[in-house]
Amino acid sequence: MSRLLAAITLPLSIALTIVVTILCSVPIIVAGIIKLLLPIPVVWRSISAFCNLMMYCWCSGLAMLLHLNPWLKWDVEGLEGLSKKNWYLLICNHHSWADIVVLCVLFRKHIPMNKYFLKQQLAWVPFIGLACWALDMPFMRRYSRSYLIRHPERRGKDVETTRRSCEKFRTHPTTIVNFVEGSRFTEEKRLETRSPYKHLLPPKAAGIAMALNVLGSQFDKLMDVTLCYPENDSTPFFDMLSGKLTRIVVRINLMPVANELHGDYVTDKNFKRSFQQWLNTLWTQKDAQIEELKSGQSR
Repeated sequence: MSRLLAAITLPLSIALTIVVTILCSVPIIVAGIIKLLLPIPVVWRSISAFCNLMMYCWCSGLAMLLHLNPWLKWDVEGLEGLSKKNWYLLICNHHSWADIVVLCVLFRKHIPMNKYFLKQQLAWVPFIGLACWALDMPFMRRYSRSYLIRHPERRGKDVETTRRSCEKFRTHPTTIVNFVEGSRFTEEKRLETRSPYKHLLPPKAAGIAMALNVLGSQFDKLMDVTLCYPENDSTPFFDMLSGKLTRIVVRINLMPVANELHGDYVTDKNFKRSFQQWLNTLWTQKDAQIEELKSGQSR
C-alpha cells in the first residue's frame, strides 16, 4: 500500500501544483495586459491589489497541498513581532526551489506579500516578465565595474532605475526578498566558488546594498531567515512534491536597519568593504546555525 501511495503522490502533487499555479497566474497575466493597455494610476492600483490577492491565493493553495502530507513537521522560531503593516527586507540562504514555496506559505499571514528583486532581462521573458511586472516586482539593471569604466555616464543609473521601480512601495507595506547567494546551493558550486562555508555559497553584497540604498529608510526591520531541511537535504523540492518531506526548519532573526548599512556601495570603497564584512560575518553565523540544525543540537 505504501509503494502504491508513493507512486500516486508524485504525479498527483505535480498535477495539483500545476492546476493551482495556472488558476492563479492566468488572471495575473490578464490583469497585466489590462495594466499595460491602461496606464492610469487608479487602474494600476486596483490591478496591483487584485494581483496581490491572486498571489495570496496561490500561496494558500500551496499551503493546502503541503497540509496533505501527514509526515511533514514545521519547526519555526521567530514569527513573533511580525506585522502586515510593516516594511521588511528579507534575506535568506537558498538551498532549493522549495525555498520559495516555504517563504510564500509560511509568511503569507504574517508580513506583506513577498516581492523579489529580479534582473532586468526577466522583464522580456514572455508571460513571466508580464506577470512579475503586474505583481510590481522591481527589476534591477546592474552594470559591471568594467562597463562603468567604459561608460562613466551610466554610473548611478542602476540605482536610479531601481529607485523608480520601488517608488510604489513607499505607500503600501512591502516585503522585499533577496537570496543573497544569487544561486541555489550545491556542493559543486561550493567548491567552484571556493566558499569558506560548509553549507552556504559566498553572499553577494551588491543586491542587498542596493535595496538598502534605495529604500533603507523605508524598512522597519531586516529579516534574516535561515532555511534547513535536515532530513531531506539532498532533494527537498522533489521530496516536497512526492510527499516525502518530513521536516522544514525556519529560523527568523529580526534586526534593526542600522545607519551603518546605508551608503553608496558602487563608489564608496570604505562602505563597500565594511558592508561586505558585515554580511560575511552574518553568513558565518548562519553557516554555524545550519550545522547545529543538521546535527540535531538545535531544535
